[in-house]
Amino acid sequence: MTTDPAVLYAKLKEFFGFDAFKGDQEAIIHNLLDGKDTFVLMPTGGGKSLCFQLPALVMPGTAIVISPLIALMKNQVDVIRGFVEEQNGIAHFLNSSLNKAQIQEVRKDLLSGVTKLLYVAPESLTKEENVGLLREVNISFYAVDEAHCISEWGHDFRPEYRRIRDMVRTIGRAPIIALTATATPKVQNDIQKNLGIMDATVFKSSFNRPNLCYEVRDKVDPEKDIIRYIKQNPGKSGIIYCLSRKKVEEIANLLNINGIKVLPYHAGLDARTRAENQDRFLMEDVDVIVATIAFGMGIDKPDVRFVIHYDIPKSIEGYYQETGRAGRDGENAECITYYSYKDILKLEKFMQGKPVSEQEIGRQLLMETVAYAETNQCRRKMLLNYFGEDYPKDNCGMCDNCLNPKPTFDGRKEMCLVIRLIKSLPEHFKIEHLSMVLSGHSNAMIKSYKHDSLPLFGAGKDHSEKFWSVVIHQGLLLHLLDKEIETYGLLYVTDKGEKFYEDPYEIRLVEDRIFLGKGSDDEDDEDLANDKAAMKGGGGDATLFSMLKSLRKDMSRKLNLQPWIIFGDPALEDMSIQYPITFEELHNCQGVGEGKARKYGKEFIELIHRYVEENDITRPEDFVVKSAPTKSANKIYIIQSVDRRLSLEDIADARGMDLDELLDEIEVIVSSGTKLDLNYYIRQVIDDDVVEDIYEYFKSEATSDSVEDAMKILGPDYEEFEIRLVRIKFLCEIAS
Repeated sequence: MTTDPAVLYAKLKEFFGFDAFKGDQEAIIHNLLDGKDTFVLMPTGGGKSLCFQLPALVMPGTAIVISPLIALMKNQVDVIRGFVEEQNGIAHFLNSSLNKAQIQEVRKDLLSGVTKLLYVAPESLTKEENVGLLREVNISFYAVDEAHCISEWGHDFRPEYRRIRDMVRTIGRAPIIALTATATPKVQNDIQKNLGIMDATVFKSSFNRPNLCYEVRDKVDPEKDIIRYIKQNPGKSGIIYCLSRKKVEEIANLLNINGIKVLPYHAGLDARTRAENQDRFLMEDVDVIVATIAFGMGIDKPDVRFVIHYDIPKSIEGYYQETGRAGRDGENAECITYYSYKDILKLEKFMQGKPVSEQEIGRQLLMETVAYAETNQCRRKMLLNYFGEDYPKDNCGMCDNCLNPKPTFDGRKEMCLVIRLIKSLPEHFKIEHLSMVLSGHSNAMIKSYKHDSLPLFGAGKDHSEKFWSVVIHQGLLLHLLDKEIETYGLLYVTDKGEKFYEDPYEIRLVEDRIFLGKGSDDEDDEDLANDKAAMKGGGGDATLFSMLKSLRKDMSRKLNLQPWIIFGDPALEDMSIQYPITFEELHNCQGVGEGKARKYGKEFIELIHRYVEENDITRPEDFVVKSAPTKSANKIYIIQSVDRRLSLEDIADARGMDLDELLDEIEVIVSSGTKLDLNYYIRQVIDDDVVEDIYEYFKSEATSDSVEDAMKILGPDYEEFEIRLVRIKFLCEIAS
């Protein structure tokens, strides 16, 4: 079917109120009107929905739109009915939420030819009665929305999406348009192959969202950081994503207690409450929604000014889609993610018990997320590369790494070593495997391939496995290396890489990011510029930060203590933001307990007081985060139970926690300055010599209180649980 462009523009104005198409919309619509299969790869906010809604309204018959979420269907049907007010039956949805009377209404409008758009869930498409109904309908085309759900390598895989091709054959073939906001080359290939549209015309828009600013922060006291950020941006609309329903409720409750207009959204709420909370956010009755990842899919709220990830997402695709809900009006918006490697370990634990192939895919996607979080390179460049797109500039000016660039080094020697290793292997391998070979670390897979006996095994042992992973990632960005599409994650050397290897030239690389939350502390370099670059949010007073580090250094020498034991960098940075001049104010800085404030704080308070007066600084209002009652109740119960010398297992059972969660709570209690005597329990579960070794490590060797660093240095003979317990003992006896 061909349509006069003038007619199409008239319909665009009539139905949607627009005078012109955006990007590839017009070409996509003409391709579909010509009866051709179509693949649309367009970022969130690019106008995907119009690409199937407008042709559905002008073509004879009914378009079947396959969509994954009931809330998304309802939202889009309401929008279409708003465009064509005189005919409610023009758009319907068919899913499990309808009663018999509503289903009959849908059936009547479909068979009479009134309905132009029918939204169905993939599960509904497989029901026998629905298949029989749709066989009687003149179908104009099928639109597969959120098509990434087809691929196991996509961020939201739905097995039922795999059956769409068979159902289309059963109902009757018509042109297919597949649409997604996130797809790597591998996922795109999966979608086309599974739908049987390998010959489809592909329309790929740029994934660059130049108005979004990307930032990854250390996950150190994120609740306080989030509250501060929202209060510094009053009235702005935002979404906070958490991975669990429990955390959604906790964060929403905490924000509410602290005077922020907020509502939760997750699958544990009944459908009516979810719909009401969503509508109140859209109508601006509340400023913030705290949600699990399902929220926001297909919801058109243009003025979301920030998206915060309390938990690191499981994949780059999920991260990109969720951050893409910010700034859809083209105005600047911030995307802040809190990162701790501890969260990655938890996500890996959740994968246990799943099929091996699913675990492998999940782990590979997770490692891409880790690389993104820990990189010192331009985040925009890395994101776009992940989706098969080049970003031409070296500095985007809109991410934390570009705003605070890190030093670089000439990496031609290191890159040549990587290429030499890949070329020497008859098979292809993933980043992790190659990094371990170069750093000289072995595992079962390396031994099975006998790669521990290769001449290049340990050739880069002067650097860590993580360093080599970063070099390889940068090789991908420079197109010296690439990944095979069919065997996702396996690396090969490109033609450009071969030429580089034959005639190496200077390439500027950056080392991986070291997180302050893990206690990195370069005490040999007090240069102000480095201090400024080291500050995680860039919002503190760099001059004061440098002065505080100098004071800490002097005190550490006098007291013969590691500097981090006095105050960690996150505490100093918070002081450089809050300018505390009383013990109470100092206690409210992150990582500063009451005991630590009294023990080490006098000189810091005096220095800050002098600095504030000499520089005529107006201090921010006192910032105190009110605690949720449930957390206070937990704290009191744990303190009383430890005083009564109950086992940690019994305490955890009584509060409905596992041991990891209980240790999390105890660590929070101890970091706030409360001393707990766990020696009675430690003596029961850990050998004395093990306690002595771990304690001595924290006292003499550690440059931070990081459990992850301790595990690496102490080695596999020491369990994480043991290290955490002895760390708590050390903090109570020495560092608080």
